[in-house]
Amino acid sequence: LLLEGGNQTSTFEFLLWGLSDQAQQQHILFLLFLWMYAVTVAGNLLIVLAIGTDTHLHTPMYFFLASLSCTDIFFTSTTVPKALVNIQTQSTSISYAGCLAQLYFFLTFGDMDIFLLAVMAYDRYVAICHPLHYMMIMSLRRCAVLVAACWTLTSLVAMTHTFLISQLSFCSKIIPDFFCDLGPLMKVSCFDTQVNELVLLFLGGTVILIPFMLVLVSYIQIVSAILRAPSAQGRRKAFSTCGSHLVVVALFFGTVIRAYLCPSSSSSSSVEEDTAAAVMYTVVTPLLNPFIYSLRNKDMKAAVVRLLKGRVSFSQGQGQ
Repeated sequence: LLLEGGNQTSTFEFLLWGLSDQAQQQHILFLLFLWMYAVTVAGNLLIVLAIGTDTHLHTPMYFFLASLSCTDIFFTSTTVPKALVNIQTQSTSISYAGCLAQLYFFLTFGDMDIFLLAVMAYDRYVAICHPLHYMMIMSLRRCAVLVAACWTLTSLVAMTHTFLISQLSFCSKIIPDFFCDLGPLMKVSCFDTQVNELVLLFLGGTVILIPFMLVLVSYIQIVSAILRAPSAQGRRKAFSTCGSHLVVVALFFGTVIRAYLCPSSSSSSSVEEDTAAAVMYTVVTPLLNPFIYSLRNKDMKAAVVRLLKGRVSFSQGQGQ
């Protein structure tokens, strides 16, 4: 098989390796991923609705949290439903156009997750280290412009990668992953992927490492400020919150860096490791975000309870 980039027929289909090649594991994996997907969508949707309907939460921090929750819903919806359908129908096929579309949206929402985690860390840094200037620095208008700029940038990056992949020729139909991603697609190409790899290293390094460094610097400054706080109870509470945030950040960035900036071989054990890493940042992190960022937050919990009880405040004048 030789499929020329730019001359693909509409009937061409890739075959996805899937989550496991063990037939007896398929039913368990289907139920597990269906449960994780349902919890992820429900949890993140609950956050978006709670923040949107409660005027007390119309602040920069919750605006970014709602944006992260929306992104996580789209991010996990790009890959998991297709994987579930493939398991249930015993079919591993995905059309060429569907594969490129999945790649584009996956990269867009994945990069947006990275940017939002960095922006949220910076927001917490300003709130804790420069509280008197917080509303001036993080005005709602500036926050909206910041998120819009992130969306634009992530779309351009995803478009660049997707265009370069579309120019490749493919010698194999079998993609060694459960969704269409840059690394697996480059592995099955019989075209020279040096340009793709250089662009991935440059753009990927920029998109992943700069936000990661921003998160680290922000949290170092936050921890430094917390240590200077006079209240021991306040320090414990702040460390508990920051600690849980850092767990999610470390899990997400660690697996993303492993997947995109550390080249792997094409051996079956390496494929399994790559798939495990992909599951961590595509399924597990979006599942954890609602719990980490919301359930440890009293205001957020109160808003969720009000939403579930049907008592929401759409305007400042309304009571609860």
